[in-house]
Amino acid sequence: MITLKVAWTKIHEKSITSAVIKDGGDDPDVTHGAEICSTVEWTSNNGEVQIIGGSGVGKVTKPGLGLLIGHAAINPVPMKMITEAIHEVLGFYPEATNKHGVKVTISVPGGEAIAKKTDNPRLGILGGISILGTTGIVLPYSTASFAAAIRQSLDVGIALKADTFILTTGGRSEDFCKSLYGDTYADHCYVQMGDFAGYSVKQCHDKRVKKVIIAGFIGKLTKIAMGVKQTHVRGSHVNMEFMAKLAEEAGASKDVLMLIREANTARHVSEIIDSHNTNGFYDLICSNAATQLNIYSKNHLSIEVIMFDFKGYVIGGFPKN
Repeated sequence: MITLKVAWTKIHEKSITSAVIKDGGDDPDVTHGAEICSTVEWTSNNGEVQIIGGSGVGKVTKPGLGLLIGHAAINPVPMKMITEAIHEVLGFYPEATNKHGVKVTISVPGGEAIAKKTDNPRLGILGGISILGTTGIVLPYSTASFAAAIRQSLDVGIALKADTFILTTGGRSEDFCKSLYGDTYADHCYVQMGDFAGYSVKQCHDKRVKKVIIAGFIGKLTKIAMGVKQTHVRGSHVNMEFMAKLAEEAGASKDVLMLIREANTARHVSEIIDSHNTNGFYDLICSNAATQLNIYSKNHLSIEVIMFDFKGYVIGGFPKN
């Protein structure tokens, strides 16, 4: 059982409001430290529990989230947990249930501002944050929360008839893609996969997406090409020998190969490659990345890979257009 500290309680004339403070734990969540408020009041609907969103909780405006359009963005599991908690308390007061129902309003002070730092606007959740979760317990970033966000983003895009998704390693590569493609792809076609490339591609395969475009920079794309499942900087390192082999395949000299083997980072390797005009190196990374990602799609998904430099120019790609 999890015990949560109640931050404050205010008793009003016909209702009562209590708040807890969101603890993000190891999860890099912009809602960490936010007040989550619950206002409870009696209604005339005997035995009925009504849960609605108040200020700072977003409203659903697009399909694909498994929630009714126009309703509060409170997922089924939190809704179920709140309902069960209300019924548990009402069980101690059966006489009250015969006369009253209960309305619960969930609100988040400052939630509208917090939501602007999330993917909610893209998902069609407007005016506040969403109340998500499957257990009520925060798990580390490397597991459930990011994976859920990827699935949700794909579901929204699919509901809006998207059959191609641009999977980027972060906000910067997404911005570069939007500059590259212009109006070719709608906003809901963009999904930030972060360090979960293999997982994202598998989800696209399982959801019968036709094509994905993988976009990123040399570091993470090299890790993907190496077959690394988790590309976070703390969880894996670029193998310089692997990069040297690709450079050799691209026709680099022995002196360049030696410099690569002694390089500090993937970005350092790119500086060596550029200064020695080694053509085709970046394309080979993209090709190997596509080969690795095809494992997750069982070769049933069209996969394109593009690499940007740090100024937003495309320096490599597969297939080569």
